[in-house]
Amino acid sequence: MKKQIYQRMIELTNRPTTSQLLKRFTMSPVSKFIVPSFQKTFQIDTTVASKKQHEYTSLHDFFTRQLLQPARPIDSSTTSLVSPVDAKIESHGVISEQGTFLVKGQEYSVDRLVVRQDISQRFIGGEYTVLYLSPADYHRIHAPLSAEVTEQYASGGFSYPVNRLGLTYGKKPISDNYRIVSLLERDNKQLAMIKVGAMFVNTIELLETDTKWTKGQEVAYFAFGSTVVLLTERDTVNWRENMQAGRKVQVGEPLGDML
Repeated sequence: MKKQIYQRMIELTNRPTTSQLLKRFTMSPVSKFIVPSFQKTFQIDTTVASKKQHEYTSLHDFFTRQLLQPARPIDSSTTSLVSPVDAKIESHGVISEQGTFLVKGQEYSVDRLVVRQDISQRFIGGEYTVLYLSPADYHRIHAPLSAEVTEQYASGGFSYPVNRLGLTYGKKPISDNYRIVSLLERDNKQLAMIKVGAMFVNTIELLETDTKWTKGQEVAYFAFGSTVVLLTERDTVNWRENMQAGRKVQVGEPLGDML
């Protein structure tokens, strides 16, 4: 019953007109007056931001802020796979032989997540990592490793929240929300990085369309909280001990090492 009530409430409020109005407001000069209270509410550390708080022209400008260069050092090991975002590790584990994985009690299909079966088959028996970005987090997305980008494509439309309630009661937000799939290849090993949009402001801006990514390079950003999913093939990554659900990670922090 809780799930049905939650889904109905979201569907009644999350309309294209609502999303457009919210997006228009957050990008307007008027919204800059909300920045101080937004920063205080979410206890955002602005000392590492590239601009002073009064220099932001809108709430959107503040939300998509860039950081000072030393703020997120990128692990220098040639084998490391680093976190592409500042986030909480929501879930991490093995993709079943049926191509499924569990997040907050909901079963997800890799087929549905990446849309194409020819791609999903590569990750059977591999591993998945769900990284959740709260409104307080830095929302720029960076390359998790140096690799060739073989494909990038979008899928999905209507979006549920990707917070705890959304993951528990929403209609499979990870695999059904608007999302952009980036397929990476390194030494004949495949990795998928899926950027998942959130409720109301479904914005994922790609900043890098080149076919070569360098580890730590800024490649995209989210407008308002969202999620990144990493999929890796079987026996391709030796994960570090910090890969624990509930733990916070930052851009450039090593999550594992490519085998």
